[in-house]
Amino acid sequence: MTDAPERVGLCFRCIHARIVRTPRSVFWRCARAEWDPRFERYPRLPVVACIGFEPGPRPEDEPGEPPSSSEPA
Repeated sequence: MTDAPERVGLCFRCIHARIVRTPRSVFWRCARAEWDPRFERYPRLPVVACIGFEPGPRPEDEPGEPPSSSEPA
């Protein structure tokens, strides 16, 4: 189970968000940070403002997996 939307902020619905699970913790990683140095790899939560936010489906609960979409392309 992922964190509640109010604890995560914008990352909860961002297409760039990735969930990283360890045996003791869950981290939210910004995939946009891989190619854009303006973004933190692991932002402090909750993220309440972000110039890179792009709404999309909630990220999957698997580490490193991109969000899936139930909408047809």
